[in-house]
Amino acid sequence: MAKNIAKHFIIFSSLLVATVLILTSVAVYLWQSTDEGRLPAKTAVVLHAINNNLVSLDINIQVPQIVSGGSGGGSPLLKEDLYIPVQGDVQIPMRMYRPQGEGPFPIIIYYHGGAFLKGYGNIETHDNIIRSLASRTKSVVIAPSYRVAPEYVFPTAIEDSYSALIWGVEQAETFHGDPERVSVVGDSAGGNIATVVSMMARDRNGPDIISQVLMYPLTTFQDVQLESRDVYDSGYYLLSRQVMYRARDLYTPEELMWSNPYSSPLHAEDLTDLPPTLILTAEFDPLRDEGEAYAERLAEQGIPVKATRYRGVMHGFVSFYEVMQSGRYGLQEVSSFLRQSNQGTLLVNDNYQLQVRQAPQGLDRVREQTEAFAIAAYLIGRTGVDLFNDQ
Repeated sequence: MAKNIAKHFIIFSSLLVATVLILTSVAVYLWQSTDEGRLPAKTAVVLHAINNNLVSLDINIQVPQIVSGGSGGGSPLLKEDLYIPVQGDVQIPMRMYRPQGEGPFPIIIYYHGGAFLKGYGNIETHDNIIRSLASRTKSVVIAPSYRVAPEYVFPTAIEDSYSALIWGVEQAETFHGDPERVSVVGDSAGGNIATVVSMMARDRNGPDIISQVLMYPLTTFQDVQLESRDVYDSGYYLLSRQVMYRARDLYTPEELMWSNPYSSPLHAEDLTDLPPTLILTAEFDPLRDEGEAYAERLAEQGIPVKATRYRGVMHGFVSFYEVMQSGRYGLQEVSSFLRQSNQGTLLVNDNYQLQVRQAPQGLDRVREQTEAFAIAAYLIGRTGVDLFNDQ
């Protein structure tokens, strides 16, 4: 009797496992299939989870005052949240991560993404990148919480951001920073801000910036024909045409603002004397083409530029470096570029050519697929209904 029960239990368990594997495989296959192309398994699973509200886009990690640098390793970092002065006798919040020790350490001013709009991004949602860059580059990272629309329109965000640069250079000694080694970094709207701040520093005889890193940047508010804006505008890839229009209407409410070089650097007449630049773009991103077009314009005007398109990923992919290998690749490339810049060993080929980084291959691909199926099985088990909901 006991043997029969055990035998039936084994058979039942095997059937259950087989059923879960089949359901998971079918679900992942369906999630990978999109009108715009077939997605890698990990990208498909992450996007399905986000777009079906199974996980939150916000990363809101409470970190103690002495914190780990994350996957970058190294010594614990010091964290400070404070207020810094900007135009109009106003103070804005700012977060700083810095290594322990006397330094002087290089300084990175990091401008977070978020479409220039309240509720779309802040220093909390980008805390993992800010913290990891400080650890990986052994730098002081200053992340200002610049004011955003609809309450504050152009040029408030960039003036706040430029003020943060000035504050960082002037106060460098107080936090063991090196004012001679300052870089600007930003993602999405923050990528726009980072390069605009570089232009402002050039135009106003401000601090010397030794490098700029722009991750999937917005570079124009004008109505220009860009294939990626048309193909990937649904919002499934974490940025929609609707949000882009909303950003333009609220951040730059007057049409004259759209052609200002400080809002649309892609169309600036003068891009000379800007720092060596790294631009990352994503295959499934409405901002892909304008980021790459900006890289071409910089190169045409003599700026050393490296641009890398990451295949198989969506807008904002570096923020997911903790769960996506391509995000880790991107963060590694950014960190390496900044370290070389800080050490004075940066070499950029004069003959500009867009580099294309393939989706993970080999063991990384096996690991990504294995993790994707594990996450998918978890999501299916947690929801239990509407398993094959497509985008």
